[in-house]
Amino acid sequence: MLTVLDVINSSTEYLNKKGIESARTNAELLLADVLHCKRLDLYLMYDKPLSESELNEYRQYLKRRSVYEPLQYITGKVEFYGLDFIITPSVLIPRPETEILVELVINSIKTDREVKILDIGCGCGNIGIAIAANLPNAKVSGIDISKDAISIAEENTVNHNLQSRVNFRCVDILNTSAEKLLIYDIVVSNPPYVSKLDYETLQKEIKNFEPEIAVTDVSDGFSFYKSITPLAKQILNKPGKIFYELGQGQSKQVKKILEENGFKKISIIQDYGKIDRVISGVVK
Repeated sequence: MLTVLDVINSSTEYLNKKGIESARTNAELLLADVLHCKRLDLYLMYDKPLSESELNEYRQYLKRRSVYEPLQYITGKVEFYGLDFIITPSVLIPRPETEILVELVINSIKTDREVKILDIGCGCGNIGIAIAANLPNAKVSGIDISKDAISIAEENTVNHNLQSRVNFRCVDILNTSAEKLLIYDIVVSNPPYVSKLDYETLQKEIKNFEPEIAVTDVSDGFSFYKSITPLAKQILNKPGKIFYELGQGQSKQVKKILEENGFKKISIIQDYGKIDRVISGVVK
């Protein structure tokens, strides 16, 4: 019978031939999911033989990954800011870079009073849930145009037992008014920021599998910043703060959008790749 080590070695070679980056890591993470263990546990069970049912399930995983289906959609889960989230192809896969956005929001709050936060384009709810899990005084509302995304976000809220402080609802932010929203202390958003032109150049994992509506604004990449910013100015308590995640090369234009809408104390933070990743501002 094939052992854990046999399977890891052969599947790594297979995924390499298919052009999958970090083939061994992918092979190990998929196998760990099949065996219901942590990836590191595999190193202690190299000689363990796999059952036929385990092999069949693993082969299906490999087949899906070989055509560039993201690993996170195959396993149905992802870790973000130290928390586990359920995901499906209905939502964008949370990225490590977005943890910078969450960290900045958390560190910006210097009060013990209740803080009301609006997460625009919430997806699976990872941003709002991570903030609420780390800030006992935060009440978070998340909105998204996708009903499927809202359902997943609600499920994640229940899994983290945050129903009393986190809620989600379906809203099209490009076609709503301030009167239909509440008043908040902070607005945070990781909006679709890939331009229609750039969308065609994205890697297969994104373009073929992640929801296009969550990736691109089918315009110049700035539509959501242009719509959200003046709306945020109306629904923020004064002083109020806004936090955006940025795409590469967008910081100068988004800063201009914030300035034109009266936001001050604008700060731009880079990610670990020295790319401008988060921008924030204050309106008084």
